[in-house]
Amino acid sequence: MPVYPTIQAVATAVPPYRLAQAAARDFAALLFRGRVRQLDRLMSVFDHTQIEHRYLSRPLAWFGEPHTFAEANAIYEQVALQLSQEASCRAITQAGIRPEEISLVIFVSTTGLATPSLDSRLIQALHLPANTARLPIWGLGCAGGVAGLARAAELAYAFPGKTVLLVAVELCSLTFQLNDLSKSNLVATTLFGDGAAAILLRLGEGNGPQLLNRHSYLFPDSQEIMGWELIETGLKVRFARSIPVLVEQKMASLVQTACTSWGITPAELAHFVFHPGGPKVLQAYQESLGITAAQLASAYRVWADYGNMSSPTVLFALEHYLRTHPPSGDYGLMAALGPGFSAEQLLFRW
Repeated sequence: MPVYPTIQAVATAVPPYRLAQAAARDFAALLFRGRVRQLDRLMSVFDHTQIEHRYLSRPLAWFGEPHTFAEANAIYEQVALQLSQEASCRAITQAGIRPEEISLVIFVSTTGLATPSLDSRLIQALHLPANTARLPIWGLGCAGGVAGLARAAELAYAFPGKTVLLVAVELCSLTFQLNDLSKSNLVATTLFGDGAAAILLRLGEGNGPQLLNRHSYLFPDSQEIMGWELIETGLKVRFARSIPVLVEQKMASLVQTACTSWGITPAELAHFVFHPGGPKVLQAYQESLGITAAQLASAYRVWADYGNMSSPTVLFALEHYLRTHPPSGDYGLMAALGPGFSAEQLLFRW
């Protein structure tokens, strides 16, 4: 029988400032009143997101003041490390392992910069061995959770008998640009939150899903669909309205291609854990793949409770799914889209 990397634990963490969507709407109206044309019409987007609340790294008033990139990035370094440590400690406790059993840390993040990368500080904060291997991954955005887990599974084969720690942390709120009056920036204020997730996996050991295979696809000449623009005050969001249409048009064929490479059919997929990029994106997944909203209930729940946290969001959805769905021995699919523009898929058994 083949031996596969198996998830030992999934844990999450969020910062302390909980923001109700109604409060976010009122605050955005105050900030942009008199500066954005047709603001009242644009503000309706807050009511259509289906987000109930999110978590921020700073109190709401902080976002009404100008800040340099250096100021925001210093907060990123501090809070991202705190959340990464909190999620990792929860995962280690949940798995019942000793820190010295961890031999590799994969650190996924795209909303701040640090050199040395934050995994170096995390290793010391968790009291991991000094010879722990490190793999920081930057620039994958919302696709980073699935891509990072795929890399963790591949590398677990290189560390038999050892545990791999995957951490995904994003502080999307810190990229808010006070003087960016574009529609993209306004929409971003309705969607993004902060959070961290940690996963422990090990070759052939654990009570969680087995990670069987992966599939990546990079859309040609698509870099303008999603990403950051680096400006003087930091990272300015860029995303296209065409993403739901792209999902509806392309996702079925991407899943078919992946399943063919895995030697299965899409009909054999029974579990679905997708990155919730928003109600329109989730609806596009449903229509493209012929699945129901109930089958994506974990994605919808995480979206309502946390908004879009970029890379860790799909791992929050995984945590919720495993908590609410007992194992059946069937195949499952994790999927996320991100800058590139790219699609990441991961086949698991649960």
